[in-house]
Amino acid sequence: MRQNTIGRPMEILLLEDSLTAARLTMGALKKGDVQHRLTWLTDGAEALEFLHKRGRFARVPSPDLVLLDLGLPTKDGLEVLAEIRADPQIKDIPVVVVTGSTDEEDHARSQLLQVEGYLTKPVDLEKFQQLVADLKRFWHADLILPAVE
Repeated sequence: MRQNTIGRPMEILLLEDSLTAARLTMGALKKGDVQHRLTWLTDGAEALEFLHKRGRFARVPSPDLVLLDLGLPTKDGLEVLAEIRADPQIKDIPVVVVTGSTDEEDHARSQLLQVEGYLTKPVDLEKFQQLVADLKRFWHADLILPAVE
């Protein structure tokens, strides 16, 4: 039996405080093979408000993927990641750390918090695009319906 896949663009939450890094990430996603919608936030506390759908973020879509810089203001990326993993409602959202930090402790702590990827800036464009493409398997939005005959 033939099946049709019906879905929507992947919802990506980019948490990055650098305009330059955000533009590079957006450009890489645009060139990639993933249909997506992107929300860009620059602050860790604001990111948690978004993820918990509080205040002005009450009606935002839930992200299918979070791209997380560790060097965020207010709450750093590791704090944001720890809160994501501690909350049963959002703990399963795939998170990829995209950071300028070369600190081995940051890498180890991220791995302990079960990130799906850890990329150090400047990011290799090809590796980044492949990682995002591989993460399609986490994308829960697809519906597979049997073809109508």
